[in-house]
Amino acid sequence: MLAALKMRSQGDSASVSVLPMITQLRRYAVTGAVSNIVLYGLYLALTGIGAWPKAAMSILYILGVLQTFVVNRAWSFRHVGSAPTALFRYVATYATGYLVNLAILALFADLLGWDHRYVQASAILLVAALLFFMQRYWVFEPTEAAGASTV
Repeated sequence: MLAALKMRSQGDSASVSVLPMITQLRRYAVTGAVSNIVLYGLYLALTGIGAWPKAAMSILYILGVLQTFVVNRAWSFRHVGSAPTALFRYVATYATGYLVNLAILALFADLLGWDHRYVQASAILLVAALLFFMQRYWVFEPTEAAGASTV
């Protein structure tokens, strides 16, 4: 990872396949927006028919992780490294995001009594920012082999 960051900071031509952060962020935002609009609609539908909010969030979170891995790896970050390694890191990243999301719901909805619908909508944005940076700098980091071949 340090080698990849060094290459980026030096403007090395080996990082040409790495999209600029703004492009990655835009693509990540489009992927996340479409996914979260659909999943939030399902969340409202499930809780509207009596599902426990944290159970609904948990089920939909897993579905969201699986679908966005495919899109983010191929389109948002154009990752060409090991898919199994990236998937393991992606799942670990989203497990972290899940725990943060769960803590936000527990604190603001359960303890403070805020409406869970608004808490979850806000949590989506906060967790999304955390996940972007984890994906950019850890999950889908450029492979060192790609950088080493042009040195």
